[in-house]
Amino acid sequence: MSDLLLCLGFFLVALLFACVGQAGAPGYVAVMSFAGFAPGAIKPVALALTVLVSAIGVVRFVQTGLLKTRDWYPFAILGLPASVIGGLITLPPDIFRIAMIAILLVASFQLARSAGRTAALDEAALAEPPLLPAVLAGGVIGLAAGATGIGGGLFTALLMLGLGWTPTKRVAAVAQASNLFTAAPAFAGLWTLHPTMPTALPGWALAAALGGLLGAWFGAKHLPAKTLRQILAAILLASAVRLALG
Repeated sequence: MSDLLLCLGFFLVALLFACVGQAGAPGYVAVMSFAGFAPGAIKPVALALTVLVSAIGVVRFVQTGLLKTRDWYPFAILGLPASVIGGLITLPPDIFRIAMIAILLVASFQLARSAGRTAALDEAALAEPPLLPAVLAGGVIGLAAGATGIGGGLFTALLMLGLGWTPTKRVAAVAQASNLFTAAPAFAGLWTLHPTMPTALPGWALAAALGGLLGAWFGAKHLPAKTLRQILAAILLASAVRLALG
């Protein structure tokens, strides 16, 4: 696959995922897998692009007032140090691929199942995540995020949506913050062991940044909460199918 096609793929992934409060790591994994990259090369690139796009998303959600400190900081208490440990873990290629497919399929099913009940779920959602469960969950999420290289936002979003901890729009904001505070330290930990990156990364990063900017603007302002769940479910399913097909 040419660099131009890879840039287009990263742009589209960042655009779609940023619409729903995600940084796109599962999509980057799928694009690079399709292009024939080995898992060892995929993980650092996915983390690097996740850090970039999630930072853009966090700034956007702060500007719109959807990102509230009390929503995200409990997940960061243990999530940040755990993600560093996870970043040092290298999963065998077959286990990495199977784990990613399972995560994406479960996530897609859960979101699709709940999309039709978005309004009712948001109406019944808690005012804020319960402190101790969120702190403990953050540690588990951080470890899983660092080990897989996909950031913690996907896991955080599924947990919060499934348990009704906050309304959907605020979940998207917390998920993007979770992506940032798990992917950044995981990337830093990985960098200490493997400091080399592909020479084409700056171009890929520019493409992902442009997609992230457009997606964050559109998702925060124009997409209904129900549509957010439906789009995320669809792109997660597509990513799982792509990985399963090899």
